[in-house]
Amino acid sequence: MILTRLARSGRGGTVLLVAGLTAALALPWMIYPPVAMDIACWALFAAAVDLLLGFTGLLSFGHAAFWGGSAYCTGLIAVHTGMPFPVAILGGAAFAALLALPIGFLSVRLTGIYFAMVTLAFAQMIYFVANQWRDVTGGENGLQGIPRELFGLDLSEPFYFYYAGLPFVLAGLLAAWRIVRSPFGRVLVSIRDNPARARALGYPVDRYRLLAFILSAALAGTAGGVFAIGHGFASLEGVYWTTSGQAVMMVILGGIGTLWGGAIGAALIVLLQDYLATAGFEETGIVTGLIFIVIVLLFRRGVWGTARDLPALRRGPAPSGDEAEASRPVDAQV
Repeated sequence: MILTRLARSGRGGTVLLVAGLTAALALPWMIYPPVAMDIACWALFAAAVDLLLGFTGLLSFGHAAFWGGSAYCTGLIAVHTGMPFPVAILGGAAFAALLALPIGFLSVRLTGIYFAMVTLAFAQMIYFVANQWRDVTGGENGLQGIPRELFGLDLSEPFYFYYAGLPFVLAGLLAAWRIVRSPFGRVLVSIRDNPARARALGYPVDRYRLLAFILSAALAGTAGGVFAIGHGFASLEGVYWTTSGQAVMMVILGGIGTLWGGAIGAALIVLLQDYLATAGFEETGIVTGLIFIVIVLLFRRGVWGTARDLPALRRGPAPSGDEAEASRPVDAQV
């Protein structure tokens, strides 16, 4: 009931932003700071994937190319130029956006499983290049010794770096939030729901999809850059297809098309993996998979999506089609 009342009052988005910001600032005081940094980075990565999946209707299994590619680019800038890490992160995000341009241009004309497989193929090409270009990427050893330089300040302590890297994550999440609430975001939703009707109304569907793909890649690149600086290295795991799959799993756990659900999914998976690793459990994938199955069966719309829509579900079936979309508050969609 609280979520519904906030949405109807028009203040739901603001309240969620304040609550999210408070939780982000308090996170390293409650859990191990490196784990908190991982949650923040994966939350932004999940939001980037959800921008494409939940609001554009395109399932990408190639976003690891942007996350990992940005990590390598960020590390190379930081290692070889000595630039402050904020510049390196921005450079990595720009590289991810440029990389997404040709990939998206060749992919967005496809939909469904075909789009997913094409993006996966491109991501595997990037993985092959990173593995073979050992003089630059370090190959299987990865790119190590990435500094956290910021005008002479010592940010080697994970607790302090968390607050140095958090603004990039928050800026990325805010950008995603503004995108889905903008007229551009409304067009993306209309394209997701009925691309033929959007074309009939005069919208260049492929151009909108391409722009959404590039924006999503830039956000994923920002997350990957912060992750690389935080860990001090970039590895092949970052560009492997399982990284894309994990981000998609976070979105599904939190709720597709909710944006904020990705942060919940990221927190659940990262904390679970950290707990299992600390406990010495080797087959973490089995436990993670079982929990994923249970949550999907119990929360068909994801954790956040189910919690948000629970009052409406208790009242009975909601109106369908244009009537449902017109009666649904903007904040309730996010």
